[in-house]
Amino acid sequence: MPTAVITGASSGIGRDIAIELSRRGYDLILAARRTDRLRELSAILKTHAEIIGIDLSNEVNCYSFYDKCKNADAEILINNAGFGSFGEFCGGDLERDLQMIDLNVRAVHILTKLFLEDFTAKNRGRILNVASAAGFLPSGPFMGTYYATKAYVLSLTRSIAKELKEKNSTVTVSALCPGPVKTEFNDVAGVRFASSGMESAAVAELAVDRLMKGKTVIVPGTMIKLGKFLSKILPDGVLSEFAYKFQRSKADGK
Repeated sequence: MPTAVITGASSGIGRDIAIELSRRGYDLILAARRTDRLRELSAILKTHAEIIGIDLSNEVNCYSFYDKCKNADAEILINNAGFGSFGEFCGGDLERDLQMIDLNVRAVHILTKLFLEDFTAKNRGRILNVASAAGFLPSGPFMGTYYATKAYVLSLTRSIAKELKEKNSTVTVSALCPGPVKTEFNDVAGVRFASSGMESAAVAELAVDRLMKGKTVIVPGTMIKLGKFLSKILPDGVLSEFAYKFQRSKADGK
């Protein structure tokens, strides 16, 4: 059976992508810190799942994780591990910011590069980097570090995709850019969205479908697609003002 590697698979989009890929016949290598959640997930999957408990915010662990996966002849990598936090940049927890950068950016960068080298060598494979609709905006007041990390992931993914296309490679790299999704993200970040968000399972199904078709930027939901369009035509100052008010609404729950 083909094999897919999924980070951040213990909950939310990562968990539901695991279920979707298993339904499509993929064996899985699942990574997260919470191995109890991974064991619960593996029990309901239709295919075999190897569980690796690991904290990918530690750079050394990224390399050791790759070493554990490289002989599995994986065909898909899902870089889903990540988190956000809410609050003003000044006065915020610097160590938490740096941990976010390590997980949301460094881990994604390292794993994308290592797996991509394998995929291009055999001219076969797909990578999905979970970014965010936040990556389309010029700023994200109260979640500045998170927005910056997702902008990085989106830009990196687009750049790699273009390089692969110019080489006529069959390898694809995609960025998933959802808006609010019903996951544990809000609890971790300490925010409340005004809307409840899309169902994680629906986002996962769409993400896998578009990934298999080689789409570079995957945007679930009509409202987020509209927001992406507006981000292209509205001045940065207007978008920043909108982002400020939107972020405040998260804190106020309005």
